[in-house]
Amino acid sequence: MMRRALIAAVIAVTCGWSPARAADAAFTQFVASLWPEAHAAGVSRATFDEQTRGLEPDYKLPDLILPGRPATGAAAQAEFVQVPADYIKEASIARLAGEGQRLLQKYRAALTEIEKSSGVPATIMLAIWGRETDYGRYTLPYDLVRVLATQAYVGRRKDTYRNEFILSLKILGEGAVTRKEMRSSWAGATGLTQFLPSEYYKHGVDFDGDGRVDIWHSVPDALASAAQQLVNKGWQSGVRWAYEVQAPAKIDCTLGVPEVTKPISQWLRDGFVPVRGQKLSATEQAQPASLLQPEGIYGPSFLTTKNYFVIKEYNFSDLYVLFVGHLSDRMTSPQAFATPWSASKQLRTKDVEAMQRGLTQIGLYKDKIDGKAGMLTRSALGAYQKSAGLKVDCWPSEEVLRSIQTAR
Repeated sequence: MMRRALIAAVIAVTCGWSPARAADAAFTQFVASLWPEAHAAGVSRATFDEQTRGLEPDYKLPDLILPGRPATGAAAQAEFVQVPADYIKEASIARLAGEGQRLLQKYRAALTEIEKSSGVPATIMLAIWGRETDYGRYTLPYDLVRVLATQAYVGRRKDTYRNEFILSLKILGEGAVTRKEMRSSWAGATGLTQFLPSEYYKHGVDFDGDGRVDIWHSVPDALASAAQQLVNKGWQSGVRWAYEVQAPAKIDCTLGVPEVTKPISQWLRDGFVPVRGQKLSATEQAQPASLLQPEGIYGPSFLTTKNYFVIKEYNFSDLYVLFVGHLSDRMTSPQAFATPWSASKQLRTKDVEAMQRGLTQIGLYKDKIDGKAGMLTRSALGAYQKSAGLKVDCWPSEEVLRSIQTAR
C-alpha cells in the first residue's frame, strides 16, 4: 500500500496534479484494496461499488496522522476538557430531565418490557439517549462512510476503523438505513444512541419486530440496543450506578481508583456518610464499591458500583457517567447533587500530558499519556503531593505541574 501511494505521488509530479489530488488517488487505491475483506464480510460487489464510488477523504477530521503535517489531535471532547460544573450544567440537566419524564410516559410500554428483560432502568436508557443526541434532536454532522474510510486510511487506529468501515457498508447493503440518514460523529458513532457499526452488530435489537435493527429511526430499537450493550458489558440488575456521599475530613484521595474496592458497609465504617440522610439497605451495603472524587477533595464524592463502570464502557469518561447517572436520577427526583461542584480550573490537555509524563518518569503513573485527568492520573498526582510534602488534594493545578517539572 505504501508503494502504491508513492507511485501515486510520482504520477502527481509528472502529470502536474496537486498534492491533494495525489493523496486522493492513493486514498482511492486504498479503499479499492478493501474489497476482498468486504466481500468476506458479506458485502455485495454492487453495494461496495455504489458506496465507494467518488468517495473522498475528509482530512479536516481530528485524530489523523497526515504525512508532512503535524498530527491532528483528538477533538476536544467536552468529557475530557471541561470541569464538572461546565459539563454537568444544571440548566441542561433540568431540561433533559423534564423531556425524559415526558418520554418515559410516551414510551412506557416499550421501556417497561425492555427494563423487565434487561434489568436496565428505563431512566438510564433515556439518559443515554438524551446525552448522546438530545433525544434525537441533535443532527450528527458527518457522513459515516466517509469518516470511517478516512480514519481507516490515516487515523491513529487504522485497523479498528478498517473493520468499522467494512461493517458500515454491510449495514447499508442490508437496507437498515440509507447513506443520507447514516450520519455520525467525527469518531464514527451513529444512530440515536451512538453506536459504532461493530456495536450495532454486537448489541443491536429489533425490538419493534419489523425485521431490522433500526437505531436511527425506531426509538424502541435504539433504547433496547443501548440496554443490551450495557447487559453485554456486565450490567447488574437492581444495583444503582453510584451513591453520593460526604467524605471524612481527612480522606486520602489517592484511594479513588477502581482497584481499591470495598463493600459499601466498610466505606461507611471508614467515615463516609450518604448524603441527605439516605439509609442503605443491607443488600446495598454489601455491594462492592470504589471511591470517585472527580475534583479531588473538592466537590462531590461518590461510591461507585459495578454498574458505574459498565456505563463507563459506553463512553470512557467519568463526567459522561456522572451526567447519565444524575440525569437518570433527576427523572424521578428534583434534587441536584448535595455537594456543589467547586469553581475549579481544568489544565489544558498538553499540560496534563506533561504532568503524566513527569509522574511516569518518577514511577508514580503507569497508564496512557492522554492528557485526561482521570482517576489514575488524580491518584498518582496525590501520591506525588504526599511525597513532596504538598497539600494532598488530587487535583491537577499549574502549581503542582511546576513542582513536578522542577523535581524532574
